[in-house]
Amino acid sequence: MEIKEIISKKFILVILISVPGALAAETLNIPLAWFLGPMLFTSLASLLGLQLKMPKIILSLILILLGLYIGNYIDKNLFSQIHQWIWTSFIMLIYIIFSVLFVSKYLQKFSKYEKKTSIFSAAPGALGPLLILAEDEKSDLSHVATSHLIRLIIIITVFPFIVNSFYDSKNIELSKEIIENQNLMDFFILLITSIILIYLFYKLKVPAALLSGTLIASGFLQITELATYKMPTNIIDYCLLILGASVGCRFVNKTFTEIGKNAFHSFVATFFLVIFGLLAAYMASLVIDKNFFTLLLSYCPGGIYEVAVIAIFFDLDPEFVSFHHIIRLLMILFIVPVILRFIEKKA
Repeated sequence: MEIKEIISKKFILVILISVPGALAAETLNIPLAWFLGPMLFTSLASLLGLQLKMPKIILSLILILLGLYIGNYIDKNLFSQIHQWIWTSFIMLIYIIFSVLFVSKYLQKFSKYEKKTSIFSAAPGALGPLLILAEDEKSDLSHVATSHLIRLIIIITVFPFIVNSFYDSKNIELSKEIIENQNLMDFFILLITSIILIYLFYKLKVPAALLSGTLIASGFLQITELATYKMPTNIIDYCLLILGASVGCRFVNKTFTEIGKNAFHSFVATFFLVIFGLLAAYMASLVIDKNFFTLLLSYCPGGIYEVAVIAIFFDLDPEFVSFHHIIRLLMILFIVPVILRFIEKKA
């Protein structure tokens, strides 16, 4: 079935739409061109009614490669910083609780969402797992999905331009140097270990298993020097194209009318979440010595993988950003059900 999907008309269309999108964005000197171009082109094509599909096996492979690339940044110096991440994780907890409570109230009052739907829609991320919870709670899945997708598009379209405008440009360019003279066996050890850990994480229902499993496997093997393989930087363009296109494919079977109904309140909700993320980043800057844009990315309400590629592209501590988005995901999956039960008891 997966092989058929790779050679299917729906996926071929994705590639035929994505490549011109990437080239057009590159011609216009748009930051993250190979991500934003395919994302915007496939989003538009999906909303116009084209049936596009990103095969799960292709996306999974790209996410594994992305995880291995982030593993390039992990070294023994990580342990000297990790105790400080306890405080930044606590700030994340406060950020999530306050964001969900405030934004859900806004959505209830002004967009007339019912309570449970507003809570799922207000959470700063974790769309996939939240849709499963929302379905169990008989919430409006269309409102939840559309709110999160609009927010995702806004965040990952706007953030690269902000960073590109204010961050020192000498750190922005990806190095095209391909690391030579490496032991290919180390790569296979990293890949196989990652796949085993991913499989275990899936069985244990660990969120973001693809990224979590790959990062832990890559980090452990590289720190212990059991397998040290640095992924070539030019592989990122391929990851960007597939990841960007996969975002656009999420709009299949949605309409401009449906998006339009949710657009304004989703924009306002995103604005609040970004402001709260900005405050959280400032609080974090008081307890840890990190570039402010790294902290801002760590607390932005975007998708875990999409934000990771922004961190990679601008060389903004991808391992730090990824860790905090994994923590955010775990916290959301714990906090949202607790808030729901609290509301039910009060009702």
